[in-house]
Amino acid sequence: MTDPTAEFFEELGTRGSEPLLRRSTGTVRFDLSNGKRTERWLVAIRKGDLAVSRRNVRADCVVSADKALFDDIVTGKTHAVAAALRDELNLEGDVRLVVALQRLFPGPARSRRRRRATTSTRGKK
Repeated sequence: MTDPTAEFFEELGTRGSEPLLRRSTGTVRFDLSNGKRTERWLVAIRKGDLAVSRRNVRADCVVSADKALFDDIVTGKTHAVAAALRDELNLEGDVRLVVALQRLFPGPARSRRRRRATTSTRGKK
């Protein structure tokens, strides 16, 4: 059985520098609960350079959510900001960091297909 959240953070940690975050600096800790167990991921951003660890330390922003919900976010089934607006995702601290990180979450599969179809038909008559 695969773990979409672990795969997401492990891949994120291999990116090194992320141009979409070049204006961002700070730390975001993700506290993801699965019953009585909480798994933590820490993402450190320094002008776009990314580092990911499992450390449980103070962060500029803390995201608390159910692990199953976060699995849906990292697979594109749920939008992070929409989940926060529904109060399913709790954000504390510098929320701008999560807004910046949200760019790295996949969008819904339906919108990816629509975007691909739209761009492939542009300029054709």
